[in-house]
Amino acid sequence: MNNLTIGFIGYGNMAQAIAQGLVDAGVMNGGQMVACAAHFDKLQKNTAALGVRPLHNPLEVVTAADVIVIAIKPYQIESVIAPLADELAKPGKLVVSIAAGWDLKKYQDLFTTEDGVSVDSLDIHIQCTIPNTPMAVGKGVLVTESVSTLTDEETATFERLFGPISLIERVDSAHMNIAMVVAGCAPAFTDMYIEALGDAGVKYGLQRATAYRLAAKMVEGVGALYMATGMHPGAMKDAVCSPGGTTIKGVAQLEKDGFRGTVIDGVDAIVG
Repeated sequence: MNNLTIGFIGYGNMAQAIAQGLVDAGVMNGGQMVACAAHFDKLQKNTAALGVRPLHNPLEVVTAADVIVIAIKPYQIESVIAPLADELAKPGKLVVSIAAGWDLKKYQDLFTTEDGVSVDSLDIHIQCTIPNTPMAVGKGVLVTESVSTLTDEETATFERLFGPISLIERVDSAHMNIAMVVAGCAPAFTDMYIEALGDAGVKYGLQRATAYRLAAKMVEGVGALYMATGMHPGAMKDAVCSPGGTTIKGVAQLEKDGFRGTVIDGVDAIVG
């Protein structure tokens, strides 16, 4: 990746998480990245830690970068990105969208000219994705739309760039939203679970930092075990529950309190 420059249009928490992950994984260094944001003084502070070069506007980013990451709020895309169509269509530009609710069809509609010709389908090479913040530590998920306008070579570049810091999970366009909720919103649910376990630990005398470390490493380990074995989560749960043992008592109480149903209710509240 030494010959690539990546540019962020928008440099909020998610873009910064991606940049941090890329640098820490040795995929790119900060000097190979540029970014723009609404408030230049804040941008300068946010880019300083990694040595990312702050630029003043999206056009400068598109001009400077080979890989352009659209990382602004979804409602801003029409006004900010549509005027860049001609620049994005120039040879050698690979566009990665991380905006929720924006799939390939929506971008194609955005880039359709008055004469009905879709600039996107002809010239703009774009892949729509939804990332999550653990990409900052190389443990992310990148929900990736199964259709794109990338060439095979560009797809390989995309995977070499983001594969080291995330699971690239391809899903069809109709399921991008629910996949985003499971991978992108549920970290907040998991944070609450870790916090709750920490509170329980403190209740019974553990130091809070110790309780949080134990809970966080437990969550990481359970996920790693599933990824390594593919064992059904129910079977993994059963393997910890001995007959008449301590764990099954806690499981029974969680079932009584509607633990799994409450999680599904949380997803329903977002999707519904």
